[in-house]
Formats: sequence, C-alpha cells, structure tokens
Amino acid sequence: MAERVTVEEIAAYRTAVLEGCDGVGKSTLAHVLVTGHGFTSVHSPRTPDHQDLINRYRDLLARPGRLVLDRSFLSELVYGPLYRGHSRITWSQALDLAELVTNRDGVFLHLTAPTATVHDRLKNRDGQAPALEEIAALAEAYERTFRTLGAHTPVLTYDTVSNAARTSG
Repeated sequence: MAERVTVEEIAAYRTAVLEGCDGVGKSTLAHVLVTGHGFTSVHSPRTPDHQDLINRYRDLLARPGRLVLDRSFLSELVYGPLYRGHSRITWSQALDLAELVTNRDGVFLHLTAPTATVHDRLKNRDGQAPALEEIAALAEAYERTFRTLGAHTPVLTYDTVSNAARTSG
C-alpha cells in the first residue's frame, strides 16, 4: 500500500520521480522542488520511437546532484499499452531502472487527483481535455503500475489537491 507524503518529506530524498496522468500536477510539484529545495528538474515528454528509452534514463540517473524527473520511464508502461497497444520497455527493464533510482537515494511518487480535477486542469491549460472515461482509464493504469512497482521498491503517494495549499507559495 502506498504511503502519503508531504513536500518536505520528498525533499529529504536526492532523487524524486514524479508520475501520474497528464494534468495531475507533476510539473507544478517539480517547480516547488526546484525553487524551494534545490533540485534540478528534467521534464520527459514522450520519447520519439527511435530513441533508446533505457539508455536515456540511465544517463539521466547518472547525473550528479539532486534530481526530479517530471515524468519518467513509468509513463511508457501506462501510455504505451493504452495508446499504442504495447509498451516500448519491459517490466524487467523498468525494474532495473527503478533499482538505479533507489540506489540514488530516490523515491517514486504517484501523484493523484480526482478525474474531474485533472480534466479541468487540462481544459484550463490546453483548451481541451480527454473525456473523463479516458482520464479514469489512465488513472487506473497508473494505479496498477504503482501496485506492481510497489512490490519491488517504495512508492509514495502525493495527492495534488489536498497538498495544493501547502505547496503554493
């Protein structure tokens, strides 16, 4: 079961991997960790098909200093099957990368928010948003992914709605 966490507890780690649906608040939390706690942020949009995901994340995790990954290889395990019918990385590869995160004094954070909140955030940010059902399917896929990952490495949960007041400002 995932443990709920605060920004201060996240900042105690050297590496933070932020994951969750688009619009859940990953970039907002990454900004808080950068500006308030000295992290370097790396935002990882969808990696082009020709790029080697495994080596990309190995290289990122080899960087010195405090690091926050604003989306990571875990999103491929969620978005890949839902949108392309398959993931470009295997669970074995994901667990190898997870071990690198853990060895780097890292933590995986499952960012959550209600489906309607994510929908509204995307609509406000982008002018459009997927249907509520699609957002719910993504949220469930993240739940499954983090349940599997949590059997191998610690996973913490950060609710971006209940923690919003504590992280803004």
